[in-house]
Amino acid sequence: MILYRTLAALAVLSASSAAFADNDCTDPMSEWKPRELLRQEVEQRGWTVQRIKVDDGCYEVRGTDRAGNKIKAKYAPATLRMRSLEVDFGPSGDTSDYLGPVQSRANHREQTGPANKGTLP
Repeated sequence: MILYRTLAALAVLSASSAAFADNDCTDPMSEWKPRELLRQEVEQRGWTVQRIKVDDGCYEVRGTDRAGNKIKAKYAPATLRMRSLEVDFGPSGDTSDYLGPVQSRANHREQTGPANKGTLP
């Protein structure tokens, strides 16, 4: 079960990284928000910040989440919106903080109705 969760998390994270293939931030420095504000936001999520640096024009946060998993996230400095996220799950890693509960295929169909031809369930 742990292996399934880890593989599911990796699939989602790699799919989301394709959407952010261009991770460079281009916000003008005059619009950047302070690093301390970003630190406060991620600490409210339960993360422990080890370092915040600028990388490719983005803020890069490294630290751990409340379960001790290693975190690396990039944020747009003007909006503090997350642009990418990497989580290195430990042996007892739990993806529920990042993915939510995993639905069975049958349960999904019950909630959304029968799948139509040409659409994904």
